Amino acid sequence: MTSRFGNLVRMHLQDLEEYEPIEPPEVLARRLNIPVEDIVKLDGNENPYGPEPNLYNRLSSYTNYHIYPDPHQRIMRQALSDYTLVNPSNIVVGSGCDELIDLLLRLTLEPGDEVIDCIPTFGMYAFCTRVCGGSVVRVPRTDDFQVDLNAVIESIGNRTKVVFLTSPNNPTGNLVTEEILSGILDTGVLVVVDETYYEFSGHTFASLVSAHENLIVLRSMSKWAGLASLRIGYGIMSNRVASYLMAIKPPYNVNGAAQVALVSALENRAILLNRVEALVKERQWLSLQLAKFKAVQPLPSSGNFILCKFIGKSAHQVNQELIQRGIFTRHFNNQVLQDYLRITVPTRVQSDVLLNALGDIIAN
Repeated sequence: MTSRFGNLVRMHLQDLEEYEPIEPPEVLARRLNIPVEDIVKLDGNENPYGPEPNLYNRLSSYTNYHIYPDPHQRIMRQALSDYTLVNPSNIVVGSGCDELIDLLLRLTLEPGDEVIDCIPTFGMYAFCTRVCGGSVVRVPRTDDFQVDLNAVIESIGNRTKVVFLTSPNNPTGNLVTEEILSGILDTGVLVVVDETYYEFSGHTFASLVSAHENLIVLRSMSKWAGLASLRIGYGIMSNRVASYLMAIKPPYNVNGAAQVALVSALENRAILLNRVEALVKERQWLSLQLAKFKAVQPLPSSGNFILCKFIGKSAHQVNQELIQRGIFTRHFNNQVLQDYLRITVPTRVQSDVLLNALGDIIAN
């Protein structure tokens, strides 16, 4: 019998363009046939210091791995409330911000509804929109990568449901201004501000949520807290939106280990915030060093990464030559960013390795 499975797949998913993820160090090491400890991984905006040191004991002493986690997320929401000074009922925790993005779009989109994507930006907004059957409306940013307020407003139509803003924006590193946010909020569409890199910027719109039911702020524990592998994100939103998300999310969407990690990170956040401060200082130092290369133009950044434009030298070629040295940065396969590499802010030792390699590559 001939398989009919292809006919069962929803039409908009049959030719879905996959999101391009980054590979783990052990895969990269095998590909280059080098020891994994020789990999300098600067492509994922991951925290080079890892989680706070108490976490390992907390995970090993946790005794409820055989019990389903609390579907109402009481412990996590309270811990995040203490950290953000937001009521627990205004917080929803997800398996990374990716899950919250998906849930928000499943909550709001009918097939064919539109989502505005201010490109270049984080690729999951467009990916999740397509998965949910929505239509992506790309609105290019200005030459300095700021959100084009007038263009966004002009692009909002009868079927527009959501506008995604990222502050600091990934991969460009710049912040959204309050003027831009206010202008879009006034249109009445749902505005999702992704503040994944909030701790590195110190800039947030969370205080505006209480006055705007159509504003949602997303945050992550992946970057500042070094918990990317455990997948913990959270959203700050109105009680009404939070109640909808709590109703439609999988009941046990955040696992027990992630709950332990979140609580432990927040209890020991002084350690983590000191590391954030160190990375901010390293970002400033590394930007100055990169700017000394005539072929490299680092952009100002409020995240834990630096977007660099390469002048007179192919960014793709530079990236390939760095890979041969075991150094992985992020090159984006699109026209707008073809001349750029995004570099995760590393430790000083890794910065020195990167700078020495760039010196050799650019000189040749």
